[in-house]
Amino acid sequence: MGFLDKLGLQRKKKAFVPFTVEKQKKDKVPGLFSKNNVFKFLLSIGFLALVIGLYPKSTFHETAYNIGDPWRDDDLTAPFTFSLIKDDAEIREEIREIQQYTPPIFKVDHNAESGAFNRLDELFREMLPVLQAYSDWQESRAMESAQARDDSLYFSRLRNRSEINLETNDWEPLLEHYHELTESPGDTPAFHEQIQNKLADLLRELYSDGVIDIPKDDIQTDEITVRDLRERTERTVSLDLIRTVNDARNFAETRLARRFDGEVVQSVLLLFDGIAEPNLRFSEEDTEEQVQEKIEAISPTKGAVSAGQVIIRRGDIITPERHNMLQSLARARAERASDIELWKQYFGESLLVLAVFLIFFFYIYLYRRKIFDENPMLLLVFLTIALVYTIGAFVARVDELSPYVVPFAIAPILLTIIFDSRVGLMATTMVAMLAGLMFGSSFEFVVATITACSIGVYSVRDIKDRSQFYLTTPALIFFSYALVLLGFTLTKVGGWSIYADNLLFLAGNAVGIWLAYPLILLVEKTFRITTDVTLLELSDTNRPILKQLMLEAPGTFHHSLQVANLSEAAATGIGANSLLCRVGALYHDIGKLEKPQYFVENQRSGNVHDKLKPRMSALIIKNHVDAGVKMAKEIELPETIIKFIRTHHGTSLIRFFYEKAMNESGNDQEIQEEDFRYDGPIPDSKETGIILLADGVEAASRSMSDHSFQKLENLVNRMVDDRLSEGQLNNCALTLKDLKIIKDIFIRILQGMYHGRVKYPDKQEEAASGQTGEKSADDSAGKSKSNRAE
Repeated sequence: MGFLDKLGLQRKKKAFVPFTVEKQKKDKVPGLFSKNNVFKFLLSIGFLALVIGLYPKSTFHETAYNIGDPWRDDDLTAPFTFSLIKDDAEIREEIREIQQYTPPIFKVDHNAESGAFNRLDELFREMLPVLQAYSDWQESRAMESAQARDDSLYFSRLRNRSEINLETNDWEPLLEHYHELTESPGDTPAFHEQIQNKLADLLRELYSDGVIDIPKDDIQTDEITVRDLRERTERTVSLDLIRTVNDARNFAETRLARRFDGEVVQSVLLLFDGIAEPNLRFSEEDTEEQVQEKIEAISPTKGAVSAGQVIIRRGDIITPERHNMLQSLARARAERASDIELWKQYFGESLLVLAVFLIFFFYIYLYRRKIFDENPMLLLVFLTIALVYTIGAFVARVDELSPYVVPFAIAPILLTIIFDSRVGLMATTMVAMLAGLMFGSSFEFVVATITACSIGVYSVRDIKDRSQFYLTTPALIFFSYALVLLGFTLTKVGGWSIYADNLLFLAGNAVGIWLAYPLILLVEKTFRITTDVTLLELSDTNRPILKQLMLEAPGTFHHSLQVANLSEAAATGIGANSLLCRVGALYHDIGKLEKPQYFVENQRSGNVHDKLKPRMSALIIKNHVDAGVKMAKEIELPETIIKFIRTHHGTSLIRFFYEKAMNESGNDQEIQEEDFRYDGPIPDSKETGIILLADGVEAASRSMSDHSFQKLENLVNRMVDDRLSEGQLNNCALTLKDLKIIKDIFIRILQGMYHGRVKYPDKQEEAASGQTGEKSADDSAGKSKSNRAE
């Protein structure tokens, strides 16, 4: 990186350390994916290619402009004659009108008409014998002839065999009228001939006008197109002249009522229903084909601007009409541009994207080296930004959507929760600038996006509740956008309708922020990281493992709570992750659930270690670390929390049992100090180092009989200094200044835990002591010392 050094972009050199520490075991050699610089290069190229590839099609804008803004450039005249383009709203309106007002196409069904007349003839050929048989029966019955019975049976047999769909009550008017007309003298046509002729006339008249097969309510136009394939004709007919099946029946009923009695009319109508059918069939396929032809024929232009015509003058307000002229000119220039001009603009856009990328890239390289060095983390950063940029790129291609509908704040919010607010703020700058370039270099959009995303970052920098994702953060982002847009709207002439529209899109933006929560869970699973969201869930003491600890090892549970309070306060004091410290403290001793009775805080009567060899006692005490790691993996605790379990004792000596073994042995050579040391490793972060200190201080403070300020101060100073001199803090980033702050915080909190009590006189004092169940610290001091190496 010699070139970067010359530019002043080198990394800061590590501070000189005037003393050395014990050499630790070397870490495993990282895999190619974890550290490989080739991957970083390919990732950078891939990200740039994605951003540039998704960039909207190049257009030649004179300058950035918005409706309602004054034109701040020089007077603009048309350099050549060009057509005015229709915007998407106009095209959609024309399509809607075509779909709504294109007459539906109906095809003439000649078979329907011929089939109706054939059914009419067949009907009366079958009906006439029935009518005649009835008349004969009535005559023989009137004459009281012996033939009447046979005639009745013959009539019944014919009617029952008939396929005419009439009930008995419907037959009677026809039968009676036929019989009456048969007996009447004169040349009047037979009754059945009258009906047949009338129905034939009705069918001819109806089919001449046309009968359609769908309700008129389904037709939105005033006309229909009638297409006769046999005659090769096509005509447009008013919908008022066309009848539906119901209209045809009503028409027939009216005409029949002029000729026949009411009862006969109803019977004849039933015959009509069985004969008539529509002769104009709706063709959905032909209608849709015609609609598509008209849509394809829509002109994309609506007039033209002549060369030399003034488009807009300096200071004029950009109205929708002038905005359309400017867009039309930009499109015309793009179409007329040569390949060199297009490549020049494409190269310019690429340079702008590269410049924005380098700002963020060098920030990560110079100030967040931990992210830069770990390829998975670097991949996560660019994937997050690419996600929202991709969404924005698709929205940019839909004219009816506003850029304010895109939840750009998701990327900064995710990176703030995963890393910290500084990364989130730098991501805000990058996202806003890239999106601003994509949406026409709009200064208004860039300012609004930077403001809203920054507020979103601030709202989650110290997240305490899951509801922030669903209420607080979306609301803050919505009002931030709305406030900035209101400011810009007040500086314009008009623009309130656009502001109102943007508020609706901002509501969608705010709802889109809800995606941040499931994305965090996905990121945690994919990249095996632990965010504050998961830590908040793990801090719930109602989780099964912690409830089990409270019930089966109440002393250990109470100890863990006190360690959590100490470590959380200390972490806050030195700027470490206080939530991580609290959660790590809650789980650091879960391994004691395996044998809770072997730890002094859980013992009620007697000390089980009195019956064991010191080496065995030390082995049991040491084992709670491995047992805790095993339990943590079984309940799928994050590796970040498991690290607290592994390191909360480091490689410290279980001194009580070591000294006891030495005393019992009498021979120093037989006792190996390593047998009485925890297996480690030692803490490798500020948070794990704080837990190691808080665990030892809290345990030691309980063995004291005198909790005066001086005693507590001496205890804390001695415990912290011992851990420092033993090398337990060599791998964590705690400075001497940090340790001084931690000591002061520990002392202050321990004073609060062991605050003085009101002195009760005489018997009241004894009663008070009995009620609180206090026990002399001296009685348990030895017991605590024997087991507090755990």
